[in-house]
Amino acid sequence: MGVFWLTVLVHRGHTDQPEVIIKEPPGQTQVFTGETVTLQCKTEGGDDWGWRYYWYKNGQSVPSGWKSEYTFVVTADHNAGFSCTTWKSGTNSERSAPVRLSVSDQPEVIIKEPPGQTVFTGETVTLQCKTEGGEDQGRSYYWYKNGQPVHSEGKSEYTLKVTADDNATFSCETWKSDTYSKRSARVRLSVSALPIATLSVHPESRLFTGESVTLTCVIKAHGGWTYQWYKSKQGGWTAVSQSGSNTVNTLTIRGGAVISGDQYRCRGGRTGRPTSSQNSDSVTLTVEAERPKPELTSSHKGAAALIGNPVVLYCKLDQSTGWKFYWSKQTQNPENETPSYTISSVSVSDGGQYRCRAGRGDPVYYTNHSDALLIVVTGGVVILESPVHPVPEGDPLTLRCSYRHTKPSNLTAEFYKNGSLLQTQTPGEMTIRTVSKSDEGLYHCKHPERGESPKSWISVRGSSFSVSRLFSSLLAASPYLLVSIILVVKCCRARAKPDELNTLALLSTFEVMGRQQDLKTPPEGSRDQPHSSHQGIPEPHNDQTHV
Repeated sequence: MGVFWLTVLVHRGHTDQPEVIIKEPPGQTQVFTGETVTLQCKTEGGDDWGWRYYWYKNGQSVPSGWKSEYTFVVTADHNAGFSCTTWKSGTNSERSAPVRLSVSDQPEVIIKEPPGQTVFTGETVTLQCKTEGGEDQGRSYYWYKNGQPVHSEGKSEYTLKVTADDNATFSCETWKSDTYSKRSARVRLSVSALPIATLSVHPESRLFTGESVTLTCVIKAHGGWTYQWYKSKQGGWTAVSQSGSNTVNTLTIRGGAVISGDQYRCRGGRTGRPTSSQNSDSVTLTVEAERPKPELTSSHKGAAALIGNPVVLYCKLDQSTGWKFYWSKQTQNPENETPSYTISSVSVSDGGQYRCRAGRGDPVYYTNHSDALLIVVTGGVVILESPVHPVPEGDPLTLRCSYRHTKPSNLTAEFYKNGSLLQTQTPGEMTIRTVSKSDEGLYHCKHPERGESPKSWISVRGSSFSVSRLFSSLLAASPYLLVSIILVVKCCRARAKPDELNTLALLSTFEVMGRQQDLKTPPEGSRDQPHSSHQGIPEPHNDQTHV
């Protein structure tokens, strides 16, 4: 605030009259409320320590401590005339001529709503330009932000929707009867961002048809939050109704309501300031059409398990995360929940079909069961090494007959399918170059002196395309065409030279397709039953594998 000095000059001689002057600000009769003004009672001979000074406002004495200077903070009541007299040695001077001060209000900016200088983005703030005399209908108001005028319609209140750009100072001034007030002191708004809402999804990875999903909304700042959930619909956001309390920060969407492509977001609300959080980022649900199926594998690579040896089964599911694994055996109930299934020392009772499946969530969502894996436990010395998984149709298949301590090359072995002898091989290895569904069955091998292996089921998995299916289709569609091809082959074979027979070998395939019985398929009724040590193990299905 400025300081006004008012000096009173005392004329000696005939009038002996002092003079009031405005010492600070010099000569300024227009002053503003809140400012500090100093008046001085000045005599011709200057200040004399022996003089006493008396001050008057509108002719009424005011306390001044007999000093030549009178200092005060301007209010509306100081819109008046000021004069002074002097006294020394029992003699009073004449009273000075009055000096009139014209007082104008200096407005003040206050934050009317919400109270306090800290505000949050999105809030509505009302500033008020307040004058000492209150609002005057004849007065206009002008607002400034960081010293620059803003549109305010001449009103005493300025309302704004807070953004980050409003982290600034605000001031105002008034106008009436061609007179502007002094501009108010600046008031700063401190703008803070609304608290952040973070939305997470469990399970975090891909979802599957029928699986439930839980959304969690976390707001770390402040407390006492309630939670609102929104779902994207037709380009906008629609509130999601909640069955439970809105003070719980989770939303569970049950299986049938989980739709691929749906988007969700959340926001918090509370009674105190800040009254809301920011909207969270949206999440999009991705749902796979089919229920997944894990893969069951074994630490034993294709051979029957020997009594006393360890066997470890593994359940693997590459799609997504967060799974627990459940194991079942045909003769066992209920399931075991463990990452892998370990038999530290296998016995005959451990033989049988094993399956696994995965589950996650609450309530638990289960995958499909894996293909069955058949463990055949033997105490013998002869073992048939065969695939643990179904063989794709059209692929080669190699079976090996091994002795516990001898390599296959040292064995002569007989190979059987469904109890019928297929072939005798040295070394003990048999290969089917192109597997078909007719090769499916129970296989075992036999050594003339060391005995026979346990029987193992070989499954064949159909392929999307096979030559046999093509020929079958041709036969059904045009039997005359196929018969003609066979007759041509027979004629060519009758007239062919020896070196042409290899060329015709491929065409002979058509003849094979006309046969009703595969050379490798045993006669009807020749299928052997499983070894007596595995009574009780059921007939395997096509999707079974074995160890």
